[in-house]
Amino acid sequence: HKLLSLDATVITLCLNLFPWAEYTRTKGGVKLHLLLDHDGYWPTYAVLSDAKTADVSVARTLALLKSSIVVIDRGYVDYALWGRWTRDDGVYFVTRLKSNTFYWVLKTHPVPPSKGDTILLDQTIQLTSTTAKHTCPYRLRRVVSLDPKTGKTVVLLTNHEKLAAHTIGQIYRERWQIELFFKALKQNLKVKTFLGTSENALAVQLWTALIAMLLVKYLQWRSQRNWSLSNLVALLRWNLFQYKDLWRWLEDPLEAPMGLPDHPQLVLPGFQIGQLAAPGTAR
Repeated sequence: HKLLSLDATVITLCLNLFPWAEYTRTKGGVKLHLLLDHDGYWPTYAVLSDAKTADVSVARTLALLKSSIVVIDRGYVDYALWGRWTRDDGVYFVTRLKSNTFYWVLKTHPVPPSKGDTILLDQTIQLTSTTAKHTCPYRLRRVVSLDPKTGKTVVLLTNHEKLAAHTIGQIYRERWQIELFFKALKQNLKVKTFLGTSENALAVQLWTALIAMLLVKYLQWRSQRNWSLSNLVALLRWNLFQYKDLWRWLEDPLEAPMGLPDHPQLVLPGFQIGQLAAPGTAR
């Protein structure tokens, strides 16, 4: 299965400078909706919207690959969407179950021993709702996991019937990677300070940051050296005006500059390098 994470983050803005992006009485903001592919942790789909746009409204427009598993949080609760993924799209999901969710327990499965965490329950359930519009008519799995480090229980919900309960817990823990991606985007690519205040200027800078993140992630993947993303971004900044072979530099970043290119620099007609202009004339 292709493993994907879907989430959104709010980029806060100064309301005095960005009045068109009103979010609250005192703050402005825009929201970045992102789909992250865990095979390399590449961003594969992104949408910019105003900060008031609901996360689930973007999820309804996505066309996900068949048999893929999408990890979502509790902001994407939509029984009709889950039913469509199960019935038409062949998409699996893993999410947290809200505490006020109504359901029937159809079957309780035996729980095998697992490592790293404790699976307390593995059940087949049927969601119930008073509104037919928001019903999911398919059987789902409810997995209750106990984190031995924190002692807290996590209640998960999925439409995948064959994966082990321990694997479902591991899949949901992978959702933390999209939080790390948002953190790296904001810290390393400076998307908190903007060069323009118009809606178009903001969008250009955010899309540029996403393109830069794609390029940096590719360099990180291409290199055999165990780069951290923050170190790679910092060293790239320091070497932007150095003439070096990029692929050699990725493997040995402390090497000396390779010097000037083989072909000489072109000289303007009638002017020699090192020649000074006459006093009073333009240089």
